[in-house]
Amino acid sequence: MMPKVKTKKTRTPKAHRKNRAAEIANTFEWLITAFILAFVFRAFVMEAYRIPTGSMADTLMGAHFRLRCIQCGYRYDYGLGNYRLPRDTIPRGYLKPNASRCPSCGFFQSTGGTMPIANGDRILVLKCIYQFFEPKQWDVIVFKNPLDPSENYIKRLIGRPGETVEIIDGDVYINGQISRKPAKVQNEMWMPVYDNDYQPVRPQEGSREGSFNGHLWQQPFKNIADSKWKVEETNPTKFGLDSPADQISTLFYDTTIGNELRATYAYDNVGGYSYMPYCSDLKVRFYAHPTELQGSIGASLSKYQTEYNAWVDSAGDMVIEAVKDKETIELARKSIEPFAVNKPTMVEFANVDHQLIFQFGSEKLIYDLGRSPEDAGPRKTNIEPQVKIFGSGKLTLSHIAIFRDIHYTAAKFANGAKTGRAIEGNPFALGEDEFFVLGDNSPNSEDGRWWSRPGKGNNGLSYRQGIVPREYLVGKALFVYWPSGFKPFAKSRFAVIPNVGQMRLIYGGSSKNQ
Repeated sequence: MMPKVKTKKTRTPKAHRKNRAAEIANTFEWLITAFILAFVFRAFVMEAYRIPTGSMADTLMGAHFRLRCIQCGYRYDYGLGNYRLPRDTIPRGYLKPNASRCPSCGFFQSTGGTMPIANGDRILVLKCIYQFFEPKQWDVIVFKNPLDPSENYIKRLIGRPGETVEIIDGDVYINGQISRKPAKVQNEMWMPVYDNDYQPVRPQEGSREGSFNGHLWQQPFKNIADSKWKVEETNPTKFGLDSPADQISTLFYDTTIGNELRATYAYDNVGGYSYMPYCSDLKVRFYAHPTELQGSIGASLSKYQTEYNAWVDSAGDMVIEAVKDKETIELARKSIEPFAVNKPTMVEFANVDHQLIFQFGSEKLIYDLGRSPEDAGPRKTNIEPQVKIFGSGKLTLSHIAIFRDIHYTAAKFANGAKTGRAIEGNPFALGEDEFFVLGDNSPNSEDGRWWSRPGKGNNGLSYRQGIVPREYLVGKALFVYWPSGFKPFAKSRFAVIPNVGQMRLIYGGSSKNQ
């Protein structure tokens, strides 16, 4: 008897169709689930935004031109907003930039032709964070424009509920005390005034398109009296000194030749530069390279009628002192290891937010001038600050640069008489669930200082002029994930090549007491 052989049953076409239908349904189920998750993530966790204007420059860029000084090669950005185009408009094709000024060498230039336009930065915003944590001062926040809640704005958070905000000589005061920026925020806010590493290539040539503040370029650091500093013959970016250890030689930064110490922005129109206020919160930085054991090196910054000196000598004494009315007062001192010979060391001296910060290599000396408006002396805002570098012995200086702090302006236009809320003499008190915001590009920011109408609320409600209500907070700006990319071809419409080097975190407030 033959054994029975089991044969494999083949699927019927009907069963095959059922399985295929199940697979398609399963795919659609996953797609719908993914869509819902993406929607929820976008609505409640994180969302991408594009910066439409230059009100937060140079922290965040709107549509702009990427420029390079044709004299010294310094790179800087110039805002498209200077063309007074409709809000959030990015023209196709090329445009000719208006006249701009190099923020380092001071050369006024026009390209003479048209250029492509770089799009605004694209950022990631962490939403719903303020449902669980209180906003911190100095956070960069996205919120609904109180005057038109259909628009999203981005600014820096300055004042919080229950606080009184007052802007005095460019600094922010909260409840009568100066508010100091966290270190990472401060580092982002330093703006170049002069960088000696960028030397003009044709300093003695005239130009049809521009000039250095109306003259031919000269080295803006000058010797005082019998000072013995000399520009090195083989490298004009360096200064050399060969003097006795007890004989101080001084360089000063001449603002009649170099960029003035005013609250100017390379991003903005140059028309109002000469009317901008002086900024006396400054930083000078350089590298000192001693070639013998005897000597000293230091820097000097003035504010109002007081000169602050910071120096370190070969014995290891690190000192900060004040000079006023020819009287010298020592403010702070510490002993460190004597500086090394034939080794370049970074030297940095800053006067910012009523603090004197002196750094020599890894050593730091800080003196607190006080938090009240008068603690830095009677305010003489019409007195131009001064920057000096001094030393003795045999040494070389390199990588010399001057920076200024952000300076919140009190007038809507550079030479205008219209002043806003929260300025000196007009403090602005915030009530429950009220916030106050400012743009980093202070002279070119439509923010809480200038809002001229009450904010619009639901059901006919309105909000007080100048405030952002809590319910209009959208989230905290977190990361620049696509910073104005590059176009693969000259006529390409989209900048699809990422600018990886400019991807960065957006720093905000700190939980630490500043």
